[in-house]
Amino acid sequence: MIDLKSKIRDVPDFPKPGILFKDITPLLGDVKAFQQVIDTLAKRYATRQIDYCVGIESRGFIFASALAYRIDAGFVPVRKKGKLPYTTRSVEYDLEYGTDKIEMHVDGVHPKSRVLVVDDLLATGGTAKATCELIEKSAGTVVECAFVVELEFLKGRDKLKGREVFSLIQY
Repeated sequence: MIDLKSKIRDVPDFPKPGILFKDITPLLGDVKAFQQVIDTLAKRYATRQIDYCVGIESRGFIFASALAYRIDAGFVPVRKKGKLPYTTRSVEYDLEYGTDKIEMHVDGVHPKSRVLVVDDLLATGGTAKATCELIEKSAGTVVECAFVVELEFLKGRDKLKGREVFSLIQY
């Protein structure tokens, strides 16, 4: 078993001073570590009857698409406003300074679908919460929110109250 934390690189002052960025690219570049992440998640969700893995832009796409393949589910991208080519639903959410919007195709998740939200990192939880709201607007059911890394000190789980949350690595 690989120590996955050893595959996460700390990058100080990125993207701005005072931030310690958790860089997952060393994990992605290590075939065995990446396989371990996908295998662990696949084992957890193999029997949960997931219809769709919804990946949050952009690193969530990497994990959600690989996981969707492994558990025989569809992959649905959630992107920032204006990035999807077809008719979309959107949810506005709060940022530290201002707001942003994320979107999903109107036919991305079908009513009564069982959906797994997947991203690389849970920080403050705003984007994940907005993603859950998009799925629920489409009459889908969020089975769980899965993250590779969770920054517990930012209390992102608090924004996801009422939803199941799982993370492989915690800081």
